[in-house]
Amino acid sequence: MKNALCIVGTDTEVGKTIVTSALAAYWQRYHHDRSLAIFKPVQSGVGDRERYDRCFETQQTLDSITPLFFSTPIAPPLAADREGKAIDLARVWNAFCQLQNSRDFVLVEGVGGLGSPVTWELTVADLVRDWRLPVVLVVPVRLGAISQAVANVALARQCGLDLRGIVLNCADRQGENEVADLAPARLIETLTATPVLGCLPYLEDTEDGEMLARSAAQLDLERLLGGAIAPR
Repeated sequence: MKNALCIVGTDTEVGKTIVTSALAAYWQRYHHDRSLAIFKPVQSGVGDRERYDRCFETQQTLDSITPLFFSTPIAPPLAADREGKAIDLARVWNAFCQLQNSRDFVLVEGVGGLGSPVTWELTVADLVRDWRLPVVLVVPVRLGAISQAVANVALARQCGLDLRGIVLNCADRQGENEVADLAPARLIETLTATPVLGCLPYLEDTEDGEMLARSAAQLDLERLLGGAIAPR
């Protein structure tokens, strides 16, 4: 799928939303002549779709950003059961197709981690595979990053995903030496046979569009976005 990218993570709270926001901020700052949509298939609890609606001019409704919403902040199949609702993936797919057909590019943020459940039968990895979306894996810079990267790349390969690379994310203020110790790019690349496409630095204000765009510029955007936009 040439005009979409799915941002997946090793777990919840690892930086998928920050990476998605950085890419969106870069796109809108330097390629505002081309239309962008942000899509999160399923959301449990208030958070990401409200942030995207607040921070970016995509001319989308909350329902077009996230067509399937549950108020209970737990795994979607559990939230759906608790609220007496169904997980209608056909509805989600149709909403995505509408965006894909009407926009130049769609950034898709995954739900939880790559192995997180979307339904009782399917994980995020299964959904990404079925939708044939290229993915980038977000790995947090913290103790355990190496093993998380290895395990999630193995899952991506097992599911036959088109994994373009890994993006490291600093959720805390960390120096170069700490990053090198906790998430050494060369070692991660060697163990996973997957390129590390850059590291997002810690951002004091994660809704500052200028800072988000600058941080995205430090990534290998040409490889990350499949040539959809030319780096500036």
